[in-house]
Amino acid sequence: MVSDAAPTRRGLLKTAGALAGAMALPEAVSAAMRATERKQTPLSASALAPVRPTPRVVPSSPRVVSPQLMRKALAAIERHGNRVAHRDRMVIADFSAPSAQPRFHFIDLVSGKSVSKLVAHGSGSDPAHSGYVQRFSNQDGSNASSEGAFLASEYYVGKHGRSQRLIGLDPTNNNALSRAIVVHGAWYSNPEMLRTHGRLGRSQGCFAVGERELAEVFDRLGQGRMIYAAKV
Repeated sequence: MVSDAAPTRRGLLKTAGALAGAMALPEAVSAAMRATERKQTPLSASALAPVRPTPRVVPSSPRVVSPQLMRKALAAIERHGNRVAHRDRMVIADFSAPSAQPRFHFIDLVSGKSVSKLVAHGSGSDPAHSGYVQRFSNQDGSNASSEGAFLASEYYVGKHGRSQRLIGLDPTNNNALSRAIVVHGAWYSNPEMLRTHGRLGRSQGCFAVGERELAEVFDRLGQGRMIYAAKV
């Protein structure tokens, strides 16, 4: 279980600056942050605490997060800071990438490390099932993914098993709760889909992850953190 200790605002901003400038690879992020720590005032004790190794922490996206998308996500967490209880890490859903690539990025804003998972998008965002998001929608019944910042809320058990409700924080996704846009596990998001079809299946707008990944996703996301979804 990763620590939920939230960094100070000053520490977050220093770390965020290093991340935005060096998100090509996680190793580059860590190196940039170590250099920043040597030149500037040390971070808080909680930020400097050693990160316990977690199984399967393998950065599987070739570029992790583009600087442009990282800046948009950091701006969103600042904009919604009073509603985001835990700002030590966040998730960025990079819908510029195809569903065949791990594009659900868990970004640790304290250590600079990242872990990436497969995630499906909505059928209304990709009517031809090309594997790429073509459009976003906030409309009920659209079955499309929405862009913007989401707050991870409570867990519940529904038709997809254990799931997590999301609250849309922007005008582009503020119907998420009424649309039942959630995080859940799904067979069509399992890696086997890539071997047989070359892409994942599609959700009804939810962030559907692999069934075997769900427990880890919930553990890393927790409640009170932000998911930022966009295509740049």
